[in-house]
Amino acid sequence: MEKIRSILQASIHTKQLILNDETLLEQIYRSAHCITHSFQQKNRLYLCGNGGSAADAQHLAAEFSGRFYSDRKALPAEALHANTSYLTAVANDYGYDQVYARLIDGITEPGDVLIGLSTSGNAPNVVKAFESARRLGVTTIGFTGLEGGKMKMLSDYWIGIPSSDTPRIQEAHITVGHIICQLVEESYFQPKGPTK
Repeated sequence: MEKIRSILQASIHTKQLILNDETLLEQIYRSAHCITHSFQQKNRLYLCGNGGSAADAQHLAAEFSGRFYSDRKALPAEALHANTSYLTAVANDYGYDQVYARLIDGITEPGDVLIGLSTSGNAPNVVKAFESARRLGVTTIGFTGLEGGKMKMLSDYWIGIPSSDTPRIQEAHITVGHIICQLVEESYFQPKGPTK
C-alpha cells in the first residue's frame, strides 16, 4: 500500500509544480488560444509522438475531432501515425526519423498547428517534424519533460513538465492536453471564451 501511495504522491507533486508555475500556466493558456485561432481560420491541428506519446497524441486528437465536454461539431485534428500503411512504407523507404516530417511537408498549410509529444524532447522523428513545420509556417507546440531537449528551441509554445520521470511526464501531458481541449472547446463554441 505504501508503494501505491508513493506513486500517487509523485503524480500529485508533479501536477502541483505545474499549478505553481505561472510561466508554464501561461504557455498552456497561449497554446489553447493559438489552437482556437487556427480553427477559427479554418486551419487544422496535427499531433505526433512515439509509443505512449503516440497513444496520447491519438487520444487528444480524438478529444478534438470527437467531443470533449459539449455536444458540438467535430474539430479538424489528426494524429499523424494513424495510417500504419503510410508509416511502415516511409519508415522502410526513407527511415523512421522521416515519417512525420514527410507528412508535414505533404499535408500541412501555413497557419496549421503541430503538437509534438516527447518526454525527452529528442525523438528524432518529432524533431524533424518540428523543423519542417517551422519552415512551412506551421505553429509548433512541444510537450516534453523538464529539460525539453531539441524540441524546446523548435517550439513556438513549450510545455515542459517539471519532471524527469517518464510516467509522471506522460500523466501530466494528458492532464495538460485535457485542459487545452476544454479551453479550446469553450473558446471556439462560446464566443465569450474561457477565462484565465
